Amino acid sequence: HIRSLSLLSDAGHNFADVTSLVLSLIAFKLHQVKATEKYTYGYRKTSILVALINAVILLLSIGIISYEAIIHLLHPVAMPGKTIAVVAFAGVLVNGISAFFFFKDKERDLNIKSAFLHLAADAGISLGIVIGGVLIYFTQWYWIDSVLSLLIAIVILISTWKLLTDSIKLSLDAVPENVNTAAIKETALGIKGVINMHHLHVWAISTTENALTAHITLSNEISIEEEQQLKHKLKHQLQHQNIHHITIETEREAFGCEEADC
Repeated sequence: HIRSLSLLSDAGHNFADVTSLVLSLIAFKLHQVKATEKYTYGYRKTSILVALINAVILLLSIGIISYEAIIHLLHPVAMPGKTIAVVAFAGVLVNGISAFFFFKDKERDLNIKSAFLHLAADAGISLGIVIGGVLIYFTQWYWIDSVLSLLIAIVILISTWKLLTDSIKLSLDAVPENVNTAAIKETALGIKGVINMHHLHVWAISTTENALTAHITLSNEISIEEEQQLKHKLKHQLQHQNIHHITIETEREAFGCEEADC
């Protein structure tokens, strides 16, 4: 019986990661479900919900690990350092190889990035436990195991905090980080005939897709045909700024609103 809290913490974190991957897979499948009359965007936003659930699960694990680590720090127990190091080294290999497969696409999707960060953190945690096991073997300083557990909790917190804040922001329909509203307005005003852009709203409908609605004020000199061409040009340019679903309403200069009133 190893009785290593650091190994148990790492194992529990790995289990949480597996749960996260399963939830991410479910979200991916739901993302592919077609839209219905009631769910006009389909179930795309479940990917954001899953990211939030994953972050909450990890925060709960941090609380449990920290509590147990403090108890064990106050009452250290003997444990085999050599066995701890060997088991943890296996974790380094498994997590390191798994993280490698997620590295390429980690910036494309919040859940993929979450999986990569978790696996990379797990590999680092396992490496730390290997070092701790070696130290315990040679020194019999059993308190090292509790200190490692607290360090694991800190690493998980650091790697999870941004995932938590990002998923909360997206859940509240905040502007996604990969979208710059100032750049969007600059793009619109850079097109000949566009006087103003207002009532601009940008939000995420999934971890990979963003939507936009806006009003643009056009010069009275723009014809109906030119208006359609202008809207098409603007939408095309916005697609290069991470906007995937675009709705633009136009109004003429005489009926537009002043920037301060919009």
